[in-house]
Amino acid sequence: MDKFKTLEPLKLYSTPASASPIRKGTVAPQFVGKLPSDLHLLILSYLPVPDFPAYACCSHATAALAESERIWETRWKSLKMDNKRLVSVLDDLEEHLRGRAAESRAAAPPTITVDDEFGDFASVDVPPDEMGDFVGAFQNPTTPVTASLWTNNLKSTSTFRAQYIRAHNLLKPLTKTLSSTPHIILNDLAAAVTRSLRLEASTLRLLFLFLSQTIQPVRKWREYKAALRSAMDRFDANLLAAFDNADGKGDEDSMREAAESSWLVWDGASSDWEMGKVWAEKRGIFYDQPWDPLANFTKDRHLAFDAMDDFMSIVLKAISEHGSRAVRVFPAEAGVLISFSERVASDVVGEYISAVLTRAREISVDVFLKATAASFREAWKMVDTIITAGRESTFRTQAEDVVFRMFEPNMDEYLDEEIEAIKPAFEVICKGWDRQASERHNNSSDASARFLTSNNPSQVKRNVLASFTNVLLLPVTIVPRTVGAVGGALVSGGTAVGGAAAQGIAMLNPQRWGGAGGSGWGTPNVPEGYRKHGEGDEMMFEIGTDEDDEEEEKDKNELWNEKEDQVDLAPPPSAVPLSAGTLHTASTSLDQMDQMDTLLSLDVALELVHTSRESLKRLEIFAAYPERIGDRVRDTIEEVFILMLQALGDGHVKPGFSSATARMTSYKPAEHEETTNVAPLLQFFELVHIGDTIQSMVQVYFDKEMAPHIDKTDFLNSVVREKKRFENSLDDSVAGGLNAGTEVLMNQVEHIILRFTAPREYYPPENAALDLKPTKGCIEAIKCLEMHCKLMKGSTSKEVLEVFHQEVGIRLIAILQKHIKRQIISLSGGFQVIADLNAYHTFITSLKVPSITADFAHLKMLGHVYVVEDAKDLAQIVRDVTRYGGAYRPEDIYEFIQRRSDWKKIEKTVDKTMYNLSFKEDCIIC
Repeated sequence: MDKFKTLEPLKLYSTPASASPIRKGTVAPQFVGKLPSDLHLLILSYLPVPDFPAYACCSHATAALAESERIWETRWKSLKMDNKRLVSVLDDLEEHLRGRAAESRAAAPPTITVDDEFGDFASVDVPPDEMGDFVGAFQNPTTPVTASLWTNNLKSTSTFRAQYIRAHNLLKPLTKTLSSTPHIILNDLAAAVTRSLRLEASTLRLLFLFLSQTIQPVRKWREYKAALRSAMDRFDANLLAAFDNADGKGDEDSMREAAESSWLVWDGASSDWEMGKVWAEKRGIFYDQPWDPLANFTKDRHLAFDAMDDFMSIVLKAISEHGSRAVRVFPAEAGVLISFSERVASDVVGEYISAVLTRAREISVDVFLKATAASFREAWKMVDTIITAGRESTFRTQAEDVVFRMFEPNMDEYLDEEIEAIKPAFEVICKGWDRQASERHNNSSDASARFLTSNNPSQVKRNVLASFTNVLLLPVTIVPRTVGAVGGALVSGGTAVGGAAAQGIAMLNPQRWGGAGGSGWGTPNVPEGYRKHGEGDEMMFEIGTDEDDEEEEKDKNELWNEKEDQVDLAPPPSAVPLSAGTLHTASTSLDQMDQMDTLLSLDVALELVHTSRESLKRLEIFAAYPERIGDRVRDTIEEVFILMLQALGDGHVKPGFSSATARMTSYKPAEHEETTNVAPLLQFFELVHIGDTIQSMVQVYFDKEMAPHIDKTDFLNSVVREKKRFENSLDDSVAGGLNAGTEVLMNQVEHIILRFTAPREYYPPENAALDLKPTKGCIEAIKCLEMHCKLMKGSTSKEVLEVFHQEVGIRLIAILQKHIKRQIISLSGGFQVIADLNAYHTFITSLKVPSITADFAHLKMLGHVYVVEDAKDLAQIVRDVTRYGGAYRPEDIYEFIQRRSDWKKIEKTVDKTMYNLSFKEDCIIC
């Protein structure tokens, strides 16, 4: 016994030597054999059910893994038991099985139930050749075991494994008949459940899910599934015949039962559900088509969509009638209503619209663009009809997608043509104004200034913008019709909308708020200037009531009633024209200078905005388009606005200001008798008013029409950047013109001073009486400056006005200094110099620019050097640097005092006092 050693415990599963140590805080993987348990579970997820007993027999660990919920959850959910109809199949099968089990128990001898680890799967008899199968592999095949022995226990549990076992035991007996022909399979399955089309279809669907790759309940599941598919197709054919029979009788209950049963057995492999497709194809709207797409064109090749209104009424009636029945009969998830609507949209509406657009394309691009937008608006009526027919089962996006998909083939061409058509339209508008410039110049009434004839240009500008805003509120007619003239409301002014629109457009015409004395303020007719180029009878803004905006029209009527009370289109009673005769004199004083106020036009700006707005309103109809087309539509909307800004800025505003600046620089004051005003500068101020109004119109248009489509705070957005470029270009043009205008103005002032200053203005005779009033040259110069500075006030912003005043002051100082140095001034004439400088200082003080006011105060002090008699005192004044605040150096003042008439007498004394030297005594000539 001593030779025997004690046996040491033997490790059944050794840890691999290469395994890394387990980190603290992590759970070590569990191994079954040499493989981790997760890998076993992954293998079991692909393992057929008949192989589970063999795997479970390997060990207690594998038996435990075979019962894992992760495995049976996948198999249970693949049966899609969330469908209540499929759950009812199991209940019905179980009820029939209980009946048969009761009969078996009554006839069979007593048996002893063997309770082992796999006994839960024993439920039915298993043939001897399936000893390895999932159920019956561990029981006596000759001993019938009823489902009632375990069913009651399983129903009380909620595990996925228990639920699957119940379904497996109930469905597997049905696979025995799948080796027969389709009609026998259908007969046997019908006998296994309660007689009902829905229940039979649910049984076929559940059995089809049972024989799947995920579950693999039997070894021959592929052969059984193919046979079952053949039986389901035969069953579906029978259902289709029953559905057609019920459809002919109008029996919706039978139709609904057949449709729901067919939907259950449909495998979804084909693109369309056969029953829904056949039902839709039999609708009469696809075959009875009495309409003519070309009836939407009049004899003069214009659009009139009355025929399309009638056509859409037929289409909408068909969708409403047949779509409502489809919703009542077919399952909601089948989407028959949407499929039927798509078929109607593509085969009926799409073909009709295609014919209309083809004909419109042959006529002109403009007709094509209008027809495209109008056709889409008409087709959009289908959306509401589909939603109404579908009740709560149809989402709005589904209905909208029907129209979007139908119309999408036309979108690329339309978007391309929209851009290609608007470019030449803008160019025609700008060039048309240039061609008519000479004609307008020959008409003296048109050439008169407009803003400048009012004492309150800002009020005029506000009236224009208020009217322009009202015009933007007017609806744009998208769908043309022949009933009721579109422009009738505008011309007659009989309604609130029509009257206000007429006044609004008339207000925007320069002829309405301009002319001699502003006599045209109350004219109610729409001027000819607001008709499109080349169109004699069509109003610029077409006013019509859109069929989708009837409710909005009531609100607009109330809004217009308020607007008529709020917007005063007439000038204020106190606004007396600012010297209209003077302005007329200024214009007639130009012999060869063209009128510059015709270089810019609100008419052109308004027509460009109108053309752009027409295009935008058409594009807005497609703004809801999703995905690629939607992105293109939004890009096109932005591009239309950008092209409008480029046409308005580069094609009209910038050239106008450039031409005005060039004309001002060529103006020579000496060639004209008029001195009070500078005619080209007056006209440039009018141009500035018009430019500022155009910029305000663009801002209003941007806020009303473009802001909803873009992010105004995104400084990288192309529209925001182009708008900023337009504003900068306008500011640069105004600044450049003001610079040239300031140069012209100051040349005029210098010319006035030279012209009206007598040779001995500041060197009167000794016995002449002193009249300490400003000289005529000073008075005329200040009068000229005052008039132009007042006109400038309402033209630009405060910042630009301050810069203008500062520039005027700086240049005026230079002119006065030059003028003083040109004169010979006596002691008595010095008082006249001081009088003039005081007058200039008073004028500059009224401008309220501190920097130049201080400079003129120093210049006024400089006049005192001409009234000091004592030469030594004069020298002390010259040496006193602080006296002029550092504005003048002693050397500068020395130059001014040299213009004194007694300079030769006091020169030695002044030099000696200032520099303590005398040239005769202290300087040696070598």
